[in-house]
Amino acid sequence: MGVDVFLSHSHVDKVFADAICHRLEAADIRCWVAPRDIRPGDDWAESIIDAMDQAKMLVLIFSASANNSPQVRREVERAVNKGLMVLPFRIENVPLSKSLEYFISTQHWLDAITGDLEQHLDELCHCVAMLLERLPPAASSSPAASDTAAAPAATAAIAAITPAALEAIERALALELGPIASLLVRRAMLAAPSRNQLVAALAQEIDDAAERQRFLTRCHAAG
Repeated sequence: MGVDVFLSHSHVDKVFADAICHRLEAADIRCWVAPRDIRPGDDWAESIIDAMDQAKMLVLIFSASANNSPQVRREVERAVNKGLMVLPFRIENVPLSKSLEYFISTQHWLDAITGDLEQHLDELCHCVAMLLERLPPAASSSPAASDTAAAPAATAAIAAITPAALEAIERALALELGPIASLLVRRAMLAAPSRNQLVAALAQEIDDAAERQRFLTRCHAAG
Protein backbone atom coordinates (compact mmCIF):
# COMPACT_ATOMS: atom_id res chain seq x y z
CA MET A 1 0.00 0.00 0.00
CA GLY A 2 1.36 3.45 -0.93
CA VAL A 3 2.05 6.22 1.54
CA ASP A 4 0.82 9.78 1.12
CA VAL A 5 2.11 11.39 4.32
CA PHE A 6 5.07 10.64 6.58
CA LEU A 7 4.33 11.90 10.10
CA SER A 8 7.43 13.16 11.89
CA HIS A 9 7.09 13.70 15.63
CA SER A 10 8.74 13.37 19.01
CA HIS A 11 7.58 10.37 21.05
CA VAL A 12 6.38 12.90 23.64
CA ASP A 13 3.77 14.10 21.13
CA LYS A 14 2.42 10.66 20.21
CA VAL A 15 -1.14 11.64 21.18
CA PHE A 16 -1.06 14.41 18.55
CA ALA A 17 0.47 12.09 15.97
CA ASP A 18 -2.26 9.53 16.57
CA ALA A 19 -4.99 12.19 16.29
CA ILE A 20 -3.56 13.57 13.03
CA CYS A 21 -3.09 10.09 11.60
CA HIS A 22 -6.69 9.15 12.44
CA ARG A 23 -8.08 12.34 10.87
CA LEU A 24 -6.03 12.06 7.66
CA GLU A 25 -6.74 8.38 7.15
CA ALA A 26 -10.45 9.02 7.71
CA ALA A 27 -10.12 11.22 4.60
CA ASP A 28 -8.39 8.41 2.65
CA ILE A 29 -4.95 10.00 3.07
CA ARG A 30 -2.63 7.12 3.89
CA CYS A 31 -0.10 7.90 6.66
CA TRP A 32 3.09 6.30 7.86
CA VAL A 33 3.80 6.86 11.54
CA ALA A 34 6.19 5.27 14.02
CA PRO A 35 5.99 3.05 15.92
CA ARG A 36 2.72 1.80 14.40
CA ASP A 37 4.15 1.06 10.97
CA ILE A 38 7.46 -0.47 12.03
CA ARG A 39 7.07 -4.23 12.12
CA PRO A 40 8.62 -6.21 14.99
CA GLY A 41 12.20 -7.11 14.15
CA ASP A 42 12.56 -4.50 11.38
CA ASP A 43 15.44 -2.04 11.47
CA TRP A 44 14.06 1.33 12.66
CA ALA A 45 16.21 3.56 10.44
CA GLU A 46 15.70 1.36 7.37
CA SER A 47 11.93 1.40 7.89
CA ILE A 48 11.95 5.21 8.01
CA ILE A 49 13.96 5.53 4.80
CA ASP A 50 11.72 3.00 3.03
CA ALA A 51 8.63 4.95 4.13
CA MET A 52 10.08 8.23 2.85
CA ASP A 53 10.83 6.62 -0.50
CA GLN A 54 7.09 5.97 -0.84
CA ALA A 55 5.72 9.14 0.77
CA LYS A 56 4.69 12.28 -1.10
CA MET A 57 5.08 14.74 1.77
CA LEU A 58 6.15 15.02 5.41
CA VAL A 59 4.00 16.56 8.13
CA LEU A 60 6.12 17.74 11.04
CA ILE A 61 4.39 17.93 14.42
CA PHE A 62 6.42 20.81 15.80
CA SER A 63 6.86 21.22 19.56
CA ALA A 64 9.66 21.91 22.02
CA SER A 65 10.39 18.19 22.10
CA ALA A 66 10.47 17.89 18.30
CA ASN A 67 12.61 21.02 18.10
CA ASN A 68 15.28 19.36 20.26
CA SER A 69 14.99 15.86 18.81
CA PRO A 70 17.96 14.64 16.72
CA GLN A 71 15.67 11.97 15.23
CA VAL A 72 13.14 14.56 14.03
CA ARG A 73 15.93 16.69 12.60
CA ARG A 74 17.28 13.70 10.64
CA GLU A 75 13.80 12.90 9.31
CA VAL A 76 13.28 16.48 8.12
CA GLU A 77 16.74 16.54 6.56
CA ARG A 78 16.10 13.29 4.70
CA ALA A 79 12.69 14.49 3.52
CA VAL A 80 14.13 17.72 2.11
CA ASN A 81 16.99 15.87 0.42
CA LYS A 82 14.48 13.49 -1.16
CA GLY A 83 12.43 16.39 -2.50
CA LEU A 84 9.37 15.85 -0.29
CA MET A 85 7.12 18.75 0.65
CA VAL A 86 7.42 19.56 4.37
CA LEU A 87 4.38 20.96 6.18
CA PRO A 88 5.00 21.93 9.83
CA PHE A 89 2.02 21.71 12.21
CA ARG A 90 2.96 23.78 15.27
CA ILE A 91 1.47 22.70 18.60
CA GLU A 92 3.77 24.77 20.85
CA ASN A 93 5.01 28.33 20.46
CA VAL A 94 8.78 27.83 20.61
CA PRO A 95 11.51 29.37 18.44
CA LEU A 96 12.69 27.20 15.57
CA SER A 97 16.13 25.73 16.24
CA LYS A 98 18.84 26.69 13.78
CA SER A 99 19.30 23.07 12.70
CA LEU A 100 15.63 22.84 11.67
CA GLU A 101 15.49 26.39 10.33
CA TYR A 102 18.14 25.40 7.80
CA PHE A 103 15.70 22.95 6.22
CA ILE A 104 12.24 24.43 6.84
CA SER A 105 10.58 27.40 5.22
CA THR A 106 8.35 29.23 7.70
CA GLN A 107 6.10 30.24 4.77
CA HIS A 108 3.90 27.16 5.09
CA TRP A 109 3.27 26.73 8.82
CA LEU A 110 -0.03 25.68 10.29
CA ASP A 111 -0.60 26.75 13.89
CA ALA A 112 -2.52 24.72 16.46
CA ILE A 113 -1.21 26.52 19.53
CA THR A 114 -4.53 27.95 20.70
CA GLY A 115 -8.17 27.33 19.92
CA ASP A 116 -10.09 24.18 19.10
CA LEU A 117 -7.84 21.26 18.11
CA GLU A 118 -10.60 19.70 16.03
CA GLN A 119 -10.76 22.80 13.84
CA HIS A 120 -6.98 22.77 13.45
CA LEU A 121 -7.09 19.10 12.43
CA ASP A 122 -9.77 19.89 9.85
CA GLU A 123 -7.58 22.70 8.46
CA LEU A 124 -4.57 20.39 8.32
CA CYS A 125 -6.56 17.70 6.55
CA HIS A 126 -7.83 20.21 3.98
CA CYS A 127 -4.34 21.63 3.39
CA VAL A 128 -2.74 18.20 2.98
CA ALA A 129 -5.46 17.08 0.57
CA MET A 130 -4.99 20.25 -1.48
CA LEU A 131 -1.21 19.89 -1.64
CA LEU A 132 -1.42 16.22 -2.62
CA GLU A 133 -3.89 17.10 -5.37
CA ARG A 134 -1.36 19.56 -6.80
CA LEU A 135 1.43 16.99 -7.02
CA PRO A 136 2.18 15.64 -10.50
CA PRO A 137 0.96 12.07 -11.06
CA ALA A 138 3.48 9.29 -10.54
CA ALA A 139 5.25 8.21 -13.70
CA SER A 140 3.84 5.03 -15.25
CA SER A 141 6.20 2.07 -15.52
CA SER A 142 4.69 1.24 -18.94
CA PRO A 143 3.78 4.49 -20.72
CA ALA A 144 1.27 4.51 -23.53
CA ALA A 145 2.43 5.07 -27.08
CA SER A 146 1.08 8.62 -27.09
CA ASP A 147 3.04 9.41 -23.93
CA THR A 148 6.19 7.98 -25.46
CA ALA A 149 5.73 10.11 -28.57
CA ALA A 150 5.23 13.24 -26.49
CA ALA A 151 8.31 12.64 -24.34
CA PRO A 152 10.93 14.06 -26.79
CA ALA A 153 8.94 17.29 -27.16
CA ALA A 154 8.63 17.69 -23.39
CA THR A 155 12.34 16.99 -22.92
CA ALA A 156 13.23 19.54 -25.57
CA ALA A 157 11.05 22.18 -23.93
CA ILE A 158 12.69 21.66 -20.55
CA ALA A 159 16.12 21.66 -22.14
CA ALA A 160 15.34 25.08 -23.62
CA ILE A 161 15.72 26.56 -20.14
CA THR A 162 19.45 26.69 -19.53
CA PRO A 163 20.88 25.21 -16.30
CA ALA A 164 22.14 28.66 -15.27
CA ALA A 165 18.70 30.21 -15.76
CA LEU A 166 17.05 27.37 -13.87
CA GLU A 167 19.47 27.74 -10.98
CA ALA A 168 18.82 31.49 -10.80
CA ILE A 169 15.05 30.94 -10.73
CA GLU A 170 15.30 28.29 -8.00
CA ARG A 171 17.61 30.54 -5.95
CA ALA A 172 15.19 33.47 -6.23
CA LEU A 173 12.27 31.27 -5.16
CA ALA A 174 14.23 29.78 -2.25
CA LEU A 175 14.79 33.28 -0.85
CA GLU A 176 11.00 33.54 -0.42
CA LEU A 177 9.91 29.96 0.25
CA GLY A 178 12.99 28.15 1.53
CA PRO A 179 14.06 24.57 0.67
CA ILE A 180 10.67 23.64 -0.79
CA ALA A 181 11.67 25.76 -3.82
CA SER A 182 13.57 22.92 -5.47
CA LEU A 183 10.49 20.67 -5.42
CA LEU A 184 8.24 23.43 -6.76
CA VAL A 185 10.64 24.17 -9.61
CA ARG A 186 10.89 20.53 -10.65
CA ARG A 187 7.12 20.17 -10.57
CA ALA A 188 6.44 23.37 -12.52
CA MET A 189 8.95 22.38 -15.22
CA LEU A 190 6.62 19.56 -16.27
CA ALA A 191 4.03 22.07 -17.49
CA ALA A 192 6.08 25.17 -18.32
CA PRO A 193 7.82 24.95 -21.72
CA SER A 194 9.54 28.33 -21.50
CA ARG A 195 11.44 30.37 -18.94
CA ASN A 196 8.74 33.05 -18.74
CA GLN A 197 6.01 30.48 -18.25
CA LEU A 198 8.05 28.77 -15.54
CA VAL A 199 8.58 32.06 -13.68
CA ALA A 200 4.87 32.92 -13.98
CA ALA A 201 3.82 29.49 -12.67
CA LEU A 202 6.21 29.67 -9.71
CA ALA A 203 5.07 33.18 -8.83
CA GLN A 204 1.60 31.75 -8.18
CA GLU A 205 3.10 29.58 -5.41
CA ILE A 206 3.87 32.73 -3.38
CA ASP A 207 0.87 33.98 -1.42
CA ASP A 208 2.31 37.30 -0.22
CA ALA A 209 2.17 40.01 -2.89
CA ALA A 210 5.39 41.73 -1.81
CA GLU A 211 7.30 38.45 -1.76
CA ARG A 212 5.89 37.52 -5.16
CA GLN A 213 7.05 40.85 -6.59
CA ARG A 214 10.54 40.38 -5.12
CA PHE A 215 10.73 36.97 -6.77
CA LEU A 216 9.66 38.36 -10.14
CA THR A 217 12.10 41.26 -9.87
CA ARG A 218 15.01 38.90 -9.13
CA CYS A 219 14.07 36.65 -12.04
CA HIS A 220 13.83 39.56 -14.47
CA ALA A 221 17.15 40.95 -13.24
CA ALA A 222 18.81 37.58 -13.84
CA GLY A 223 17.59 37.70 -17.44
